[in-house]
Amino acid sequence: MHPDAELPFFFGADGGLFGMYHAPTLPARRAVLMCPPLGQDLIRCHRVYRQLAQALMAQGLAVLRFDYHGTGDSAGDSVHVDWDRCVADTVIAADELRRRAGVERVVAFGARLGGSIALCAASRARFAEVIAWDPVLDGDAYVAALDAMQAALREDADRFTRPRSHADVAEQWLGFDVGAALREQLSTLRVASADVPTMVLDSLPVSAEPRWEALVSSRGRVAALSPPTPWDDLRRLETAILSQPLIQAVSGRLKETA
Repeated sequence: MHPDAELPFFFGADGGLFGMYHAPTLPARRAVLMCPPLGQDLIRCHRVYRQLAQALMAQGLAVLRFDYHGTGDSAGDSVHVDWDRCVADTVIAADELRRRAGVERVVAFGARLGGSIALCAASRARFAEVIAWDPVLDGDAYVAALDAMQAALREDADRFTRPRSHADVAEQWLGFDVGAALREQLSTLRVASADVPTMVLDSLPVSAEPRWEALVSSRGRVAALSPPTPWDDLRRLETAILSQPLIQAVSGRLKETA
C-alpha cells in the first residue's frame, strides 16, 4: 500500500473533527463516507471499518473514516456527545470528502447507530445511497438494552472481584460517560426511511417480526449476513467485531452500482 494512501487529518469549522482519508491510486468516480457507531460499538468496529475502507480503496473508491465531536480522536468529551451534532458532523464530513476526492457521488456506510445517523443525515448530506448494517430504528429499545447490559456489567464477577457501586456507573454505558441529553435524544429516536436508495445488511438474530420494511423502498434491499453479530453479548464486550461477509456484501453492492 502506498505510504500516502491513508491520510490522517483534522477538519471542520474549528478543526476539531478527526478524519482518515483513504485515497485510491487513480482518480475516484465515487466516494464512501463511513459513519461510525457510538460508545463501545465504535471501539469494537474500528478494525472492520479499516478493513472495509482498504477493500473499497482497492476498488478505486475514495473513502473517509471520521469521528464525531466527543468521540474517537475528535475534540470533546463523550459526556458531551449530541445526536444532532453527530448528524451535522456527518454533513460536514460528506462535504469534506467531496472536496478531497473531487467527486459528487457519496455513498454512506454505517453500523448500528452509525447507520441511523447516516439515514438521518441523508438528505442534508446529499448521499447517493445509504448502506446500513443493523441500524438502530427504535431508540427507546436500544437505551433499555444498554441499561440492561450496564446493570449486568456492574455485577460481573468475571471482571470485578466485587460489584461496583451504582454511583460509580450511574452515568455510564459500558465504560463510556453518557450525558442526560444524549440519553433523552436516543430514548425518543425513531428512524424512518431516507429519500435515497437504502441497503440494509441484517446480521441480527432471526426474528419473526418484520423490522426493515420502514427503511427500504423499491430502490432498496435487505441482505442477510451470517453468523449473527454479537452486539449485545456481554461475554464478548472486549472482542472486536469482524465480518468478512460484511466486507464482501458492501464491496459487491458498490460493484453492482458502479
